[in-house]
Amino acid sequence: MPFDFLVVRDFVRAGARPAIDRAFPQVRRGGSFPVEVLRYGKAFGELVEELNSPEVRRAFEEKFGLDLSGRPTMTTVRGRCTTRDGNIHTDSETKIITVLIYLNPPWTDPGGRFRLLRSAQDLDDSIVEVPPDNGTLVAFRRGPNSYHGHTPFIGERRAVQFNWITNKAVVRRELMRHRLSALVKNLLPAPSL
Repeated sequence: MPFDFLVVRDFVRAGARPAIDRAFPQVRRGGSFPVEVLRYGKAFGELVEELNSPEVRRAFEEKFGLDLSGRPTMTTVRGRCTTRDGNIHTDSETKIITVLIYLNPPWTDPGGRFRLLRSAQDLDDSIVEVPPDNGTLVAFRRGPNSYHGHTPFIGERRAVQFNWITNKAVVRRELMRHRLSALVKNLLPAPSL
């Protein structure tokens, strides 16, 4: 296995999903949006709060053999995919652990399926493929070879991305960048659906 990862189906309990679904932020554009710039309901806020809990941190520390105490976190939301999404990449070196939680109805489309990859060259050379089904969690330790992407898809594809980050300055910089990007996106005409 080239890098450590974890896939948990039904990470978000089935009984909690309807309320989280109703409380999910309205994201009508592609790209990532920090939770700080979004409006959302109580159940979604409780999910974000739970991700930031000491219990969740300890579980990830145990799984990945890391000490994450004192490491800041960042939470972003995606609601739509565009033609620019899904390309093979590794996350920035400032990310320690990436956690993706998918909040979509059962996924039947061949597009939009998340893949952890063996290399930067071939989207079909996957270690694992995960449909972005409601409640599924994918987490991986960021490294120089933690390649990932997803099959092409255009349309609604909801996910929460939660990261432990190397330091607070990075979080401030990333939030500023995401806020500026969100502002620009909101000034542009809405995409046709």
